[in-house]
Amino acid sequence: MANRHLCRSLAMQVLFELDFRDGNPAKKIDETIERVVNEFAPGMEDLSYVKEVVDGVVSHQDKIDAIVEKAAPDWPIEQIAAVDRNILRLGLYELIFSDRADVPAKVAINEAIELAKTFGGESSGRFVNGVLGTVYKELGEPGKNDVSTKKKKILDIPYDQMPIEKLGGAVVFSKIGDEVFLAMVHDVFGRWTLSKGHIDEGEDVKAGTIREIKAEMGIDIKISEELGTNEYIASDPEKGKTRRQVSYFLGEVKGKPELTLEKKGGLDNVKWFPLAEVPELNMYDDMVPIITKAIKILVT
Repeated sequence: MANRHLCRSLAMQVLFELDFRDGNPAKKIDETIERVVNEFAPGMEDLSYVKEVVDGVVSHQDKIDAIVEKAAPDWPIEQIAAVDRNILRLGLYELIFSDRADVPAKVAINEAIELAKTFGGESSGRFVNGVLGTVYKELGEPGKNDVSTKKKKILDIPYDQMPIEKLGGAVVFSKIGDEVFLAMVHDVFGRWTLSKGHIDEGEDVKAGTIREIKAEMGIDIKISEELGTNEYIASDPEKGKTRRQVSYFLGEVKGKPELTLEKKGGLDNVKWFPLAEVPELNMYDDMVPIITKAIKILVT
């Protein structure tokens, strides 16, 4: 099954586009889904959940909008920002009309809040949380004390017993005269980040990193030194929780060759940036120390 968070992100973007169409948006659903997926998640094959959510919101939209207006009486539906409006529609569809065994109420609410923080304005997360929280209480707080068997099993795994996955990534740079450029990838959640990929069992980490950067960016790098490592816990619906340990390197490229983004879900752009522009980019917090160390090395 495709990553549900990614599917919700894509579904929200489809709903946002359909919101601006005149007439019956249902006639354009398949066409819009195909275009959005091709743009933001090329290579993604399982579109079933994206379509399920979009179809569900469109078919129940009148009821959902009425619920929004009841839960937020000071905000007529047409006055709510388009992004927030469609995130609420998506969240309420999952909260009210989805199978709760498949999408627990807390998951529906938390996912909508994360979408609001990613795609909305400064106060979108609080607004979405307030509306969905009001509806959740009206519903009697379903699943408040529930913990699924699968989740219990995952939570019971001690940290030191979680499987470990090795990854390699790089701060890819090019020096042209006195100028320094960094090559970075952009994900569907709106952040610029470092290219990285999985290291095969028994594979040399540097060699694997060079291979993965070549696959993801379409360029050959020469590793000069190691920048450090970070670790995060990832949850897989089949494997449960795993510890992903990423080794980051400084990777040099001659000249400034054209970048070619690998067609796979999760990334939607790749680009060279002058060094001066990098601090202004929207990045993940755990990337900042790695990139900062690389910049200090490059400008010394």
